[in-house]
Amino acid sequence: MRSGPTRRLALLALLLSAAAVVALDHLTKWLITRRLALGEQLPDSGPVTLHYVQNRGAAFSILPNAQWLFLIVAVGVSLYIVLAGHRFGRGLLTQVVLGLVLGGAVANAVDRVAQGYVVDFVDFHVWPVFNVADSCIVVGILSIVLFVGIERRQPDRAP
Repeated sequence: MRSGPTRRLALLALLLSAAAVVALDHLTKWLITRRLALGEQLPDSGPVTLHYVQNRGAAFSILPNAQWLFLIVAVGVSLYIVLAGHRFGRGLLTQVVLGLVLGGAVANAVDRVAQGYVVDFVDFHVWPVFNVADSCIVVGILSIVLFVGIERRQPDRAP
């Protein structure tokens, strides 16, 4: 049976994509904190700007005093993805999508532990300011929901 190597390859794809998200997220946050002062926005106006803010809450800056809650959720989600993510499918695309969610959760959790806040910087001015990790979490979750919806709409195949 080939489940061993297949499961290992799926885990490798998951972990490599998560590591890439963590690296890209922290690189972009580092660049923002080195180039912009807290609260600074570049350019001064436009549909999309770089706007350095420190987010002590969750999405939309809600619950700013519940860092421990966000850490518990991030650890729980991360453990579930690593231990049970293969249940969503062992295909490369599925594992990469799960890696987006895992990497985003880990990247923001590291910031919360190390700094007490998350650096956000992408500002569309019609949506709360966000970062690469946030983007990966949203894209990953939407993709998972889409994959599950597509699979459920597929007609049953005869064996």
